[in-house]
Amino acid sequence: MAKTNFQSIDEYIAACPEQSQAYVQKIRETIRSAAPKAKEKISYQLACFELNGKNLVHFGGWKSHVSMYPIPSGTKEFTKEIAQYADGKGTIKFPLDKPLPLRLIRQVVKNRAADNLMIEKTKTMKRK
Repeated sequence: MAKTNFQSIDEYIAACPEQSQAYVQKIRETIRSAAPKAKEKISYQLACFELNGKNLVHFGGWKSHVSMYPIPSGTKEFTKEIAQYADGKGTIKFPLDKPLPLRLIRQVVKNRAADNLMIEKTKTMKRK
């Protein structure tokens, strides 16, 4: 992906490797359904959704996989399930040769929303 300075997620997806574009679009749709109040944006030259003024989740398309960032906290079962896709610090990789785990992606978004809410509550408590 040579282009930078994307102005929209549509522009970002169009610049992704052709083999990952449908996967990236499906992740976008899944995030929209899991967090309907979230807004699209470009952040760190990646597709991103923000909720309540904070980045919720970033996602990107590559030659052999699609990625989401960061890995949220969750239950023991969630942590075990996400482990097979975890790669490096905070990165989730889904290979293009397998179907996207849409239920898991929805859970990632919901857990990230809960993480963001907890961070905001913690900050509010510290200010008091």
